[in-house]
Amino acid sequence: MLELKNIVKKYFIGEPNELEVLKGISLVINEGELLSIVGQSGSGKSTLMNIIGALDRPTEGTYFLDGTPIESMTDNELSEIRNQKIGFVFQTFNLIAKIDALNNVELPMFYKGVPKKIRKERAEYLLGLVGMEDRLTHMPNELSGGQKQRVAIARSLANEPSIILADEPTGSLDTETGNIVMELFLKIHREEKKT
Repeated sequence: MLELKNIVKKYFIGEPNELEVLKGISLVINEGELLSIVGQSGSGKSTLMNIIGALDRPTEGTYFLDGTPIESMTDNELSEIRNQKIGFVFQTFNLIAKIDALNNVELPMFYKGVPKKIRKERAEYLLGLVGMEDRLTHMPNELSGGQKQRVAIARSLANEPSIILADEPTGSLDTETGNIVMELFLKIHREEKKT
């Protein structure tokens, strides 16, 4: 499913303060696998996640997603990959403040062109899956951190991606809520068969 070969990521290339964040990372992630990437702060975890999620490109090396080399894709093709194959969960939730939980989950489907009735039904199902069925019409500022993260997880599943990427999804949560969120990821992996 995912294969990274000798991935290097450098910033400030050719300048005296050039910074090499990733130094030849090779990694294979098979379909349905559950994987955690751990390391010290500043070790390149988020940079690696951004490359895996097609949000950034490596400076060197090759990244294959379903056998296709990502570096040869156009920005529009990468946008389509992100919209259809990859669901993102961020530490800071990234919910749209001016729309309720239901509409936040519907949003990726809107951009994919899914009809409104189907969007609404799927968003309701996903919010139920993450235990937020009683908060459909709540705005993000009316939700706790754990509730926001559950909405973000539901949104990441909206377009039925084969891959879910979560960048420090419990980093801004207390321990108990963080454990609930991690249990939710395990449930999604088990029941939805997501990588």
